[in-house]
Amino acid sequence: MIGLSAVLLMLFAGRIAGISGIAARLLPPYGDSRPTGRLAFVAGLILAPLAYAAVAGSLPAPTIAASPSVLVVAGLLVGFGSVWGQGCTSGHGVCGLARLSPRSMVATAVFMAVAIITVFLTRHIL
Repeated sequence: MIGLSAVLLMLFAGRIAGISGIAARLLPPYGDSRPTGRLAFVAGLILAPLAYAAVAGSLPAPTIAASPSVLVVAGLLVGFGSVWGQGCTSGHGVCGLARLSPRSMVATAVFMAVAIITVFLTRHIL
């Protein structure tokens, strides 16, 4: 579904489906005069799990073995990384790799390496 939506967004709007960029442009200081498409995209992210729950009867129960403070710090680090990397995993990993973008190849390699190291450290060291 993510790949299909990325292709359709590129085909019909000429835009890359980077979730962080789409969401960020809904907030100031961006003065988007036509936010309808961005709002629809974000609404789809929110409504898709609700549609799944309506069909399946319930949502899968997530298990997060971290304290709220760790989750806040992790969220801030992800947000900072998205800004610093000029894109998120959806923009670089899905759209950028499909376009054979060298910058996206490096960004995705860094995302994956950091994720692997983080999981290893949290599961085996910390």
